[in-house]
Amino acid sequence: MDKNPYSNLDINGVATASGGQYERVNIEGVGKVEGDVRAASFRLNGVATVRGNVETERLESNGKLKIEGRLSAGTSHMDGYTDVLGSLSGEHVTSKGLLQIRGDCELERFDAEGGFVIDGLLNAGFVNVQLYGRAKTREIGCESILVRKIAKSQWKEMLRKMFGKWAAGLEAGTIEGDDVDLEYTAASVVRGNRVTLGPGCRIGRVEYRTELKKHPAAQVGEERKTGDGSHFA
Repeated sequence: MDKNPYSNLDINGVATASGGQYERVNIEGVGKVEGDVRAASFRLNGVATVRGNVETERLESNGKLKIEGRLSAGTSHMDGYTDVLGSLSGEHVTSKGLLQIRGDCELERFDAEGGFVIDGLLNAGFVNVQLYGRAKTREIGCESILVRKIAKSQWKEMLRKMFGKWAAGLEAGTIEGDDVDLEYTAASVVRGNRVTLGPGCRIGRVEYRTELKKHPAAQVGEERKTGDGSHFA
């Protein structure tokens, strides 16, 4: 069996390390990595800044993580505050707390509990949002989206410090998917095959092909039935 040519990067306490290619990155405490990082796994328990891009098969973050470039990860599990100054791409992201992406976000599945701000586009096969704070993105394109409001979050104090006083809700310019099920969402346009609008929704225009369900408290400016019920393009 060939020996793995890559070493591990381990930070315990407070330290700064160089970027590079590693088998495993493990940060316990406060760490800074100068440059791009490629690793099979990236794990943080504490506070860390990466001054470059991160490419990994699996990312686990518990605390505060700042990536000053783009993040590419197979699976990501983020608890706390994550700030990515570039884009985010991968297969599955689970975010509990606050996730901030300055570019686009492209995934197979996106699960978020708490709040998030995506300056660009959110493109995912399945989007599941459990709102406790503010969630905002320019546009959402997906196969299926479910947005619900939750009463409690373990990140209550952090979200309050980030957002101050807020009414939990999702804001987007356009939301498009086959199955669209929303609560507490404000959007200019919603398009889908099957669209369900629950309480707290404020939608400028809804375009649907097969079905539209509305809660009495949902506000819709315009409704338009289009097409023959086939896949929404």
